[in-house]
Order: sequence, then C-alpha cells, then structure tokens
Amino acid sequence: MTQPRSAVQAAGGTRNVLAPAAARRDEQRDFLLTERDFDKIRALIHRRAGISLGSQKREMVYSRLARRLRALQLVDFATYLEQLESDDRSPEWELFVNALTTNLTSFFREAHHFPLLAEHAKKHGRPYSVWCAAASTGEEPYSIAITLAEALGERAATVLATDIDTQVLAKARSGIYTSEQVAKLPMEQLKRFFLKGSGQRSGAVKVKPELASTIEFAPLNLLAPDWGIQERFDAIFCRNVMIYFDKPTQGRILERFVPLLKPHGLLFAGHSENFSYVTRAFQLRGQTVYELASPASRAGGG
Repeated sequence: MTQPRSAVQAAGGTRNVLAPAAARRDEQRDFLLTERDFDKIRALIHRRAGISLGSQKREMVYSRLARRLRALQLVDFATYLEQLESDDRSPEWELFVNALTTNLTSFFREAHHFPLLAEHAKKHGRPYSVWCAAASTGEEPYSIAITLAEALGERAATVLATDIDTQVLAKARSGIYTSEQVAKLPMEQLKRFFLKGSGQRSGAVKVKPELASTIEFAPLNLLAPDWGIQERFDAIFCRNVMIYFDKPTQGRILERFVPLLKPHGLLFAGHSENFSYVTRAFQLRGQTVYELASPASRAGGG
C-alpha cells in the first residue's frame, strides 16, 4: 500500500515526500530521497534496463545511488537526476545502471543444470556454443566452460558471456577469485582449470588461459533494439535475470531468443522463474530447463 504523502516547500518548487517515518529516517542521512525522486529513479531504470523496482527497494536505491552523489559532490537526488536526464549519452548512465543491478552468483549455482548441459553437449558434439546472458562476475560462464571442457575436451566449445553491468564484466574478464569463492570446487577442477596465486596474490586463484580463451565477454543490454548477435547457440543461460523484468518485457526477450537457438537448443532459467505463462515459444523440458515449442504449440494449437 502506498504511504500517505505530505507536501514541503523545497528549492525550485513543491515536492512530495514520504510520510513522517520515512522522512525522519532521511533526516538522519546525507541526502533526502523524496518519493518523487524515487518514482523517477524507478521509471528511468525500467526504461534504460527493463528492471522493475518494487516500492520495497527504496533502501537499496538510496544506499547504492548515495555513493554516486558523494562521488559527484552533489547535494541531493533531484540534482543528480536532472544532470542524468540532461544528457542521454552521459557516461553516468552506465554507472547508474551498474549501481542498481543486483549480482548474486557462485560457481555451479543451481547445480542440477550442469549435468544436463554436459549430457546435451555430448549428444550434439563439437563445436558447441552457449550464450550466458547474465554473466555477472563470471562464476556462471566459467562453470559452463568447465562443464563443456570436461564433457567434450579442451577448446571444443565456446561461451559468449554478456551482462549490462560493465564493472562486473571487468571482474569476470580478470578471472581472479578468492579461495573462499572456489572452496566448494573439487580439487581436480581446481588443479585443472585454475592457477594458484602467490606473493600479493596469495589466497587467490586465476582461471587458466586455456579455459579463459573459450569465453568471450561483452557488454549487452537485453533491452537494446539490436544485440549484434549473428550466431545460433546450442544453449542459452538466462538465469535469475527475468525476475527483474515485468511480464511484457520477459515475453519480448524470450521471443528474441527463438531465432538464436538451434532447433535442438536448450534454455536454462533460474530456480524462481517460470516462462510457461509468459510465452508459447518455449515448453518445459525439465526443472527450469526449456526447449523450443513446436510450431503448432507456438500458434496456439498445441
């Protein structure tokens, strides 16, 4: 339920602010985030990246964007948003999107997907290609590459790893992780696919060049009118990203996946995502794994 509003006079005109409890909380902070500012932020991130932020995300929005205000030495969110909207090509847009993108990942997350991927790769053979559409800091595309190397041999498969967040992509491209991040990997995988750090890198590992060379990292916004992708893939991983989009946006993205999948291709979704009610383009094959639906089903006759 929307909290009641009150009006206060601010420089440049009257603004709507949150009810007393939230207002008191803001008074103890560096910046005031009015309801008007928050609504504008939600609209801008939806238009720019397709992300639908619920009203409960106000605390997250404040904490992440307040860092940008401090970095730019601005006094309030209204000024920040005015500057942002004044230049559609400003580099700040990238930092704005990066700040509001959530990146939760780990090696072999949702582990049931990887044996299915290995079985599918063995069945359809080399060359085998995968698009990881939400690469985050790299754990997912490296898990895919490891699975394919074990199933098909070295350099028998390629992975395109994309993400809208350029900062996490830089981390992914470096291939450097702490020992805690790889602690659950079997010793055989650690020895085969990672280099142990020494000196200043002690306690860290780095993905071996042989594995890293099978992955291409690139920035990509799933809302962009042209993804610039020409090839067709044996599998697409789009896990735990659709939950941030509204249903119409999900449907449009899923329809755009169709011509990028080979006829036998698989689409891997996140554990809390269900595409069956979003589009007829795909049909459920297993636990959060989809395949292309038949033409009759897509047309509504199946």
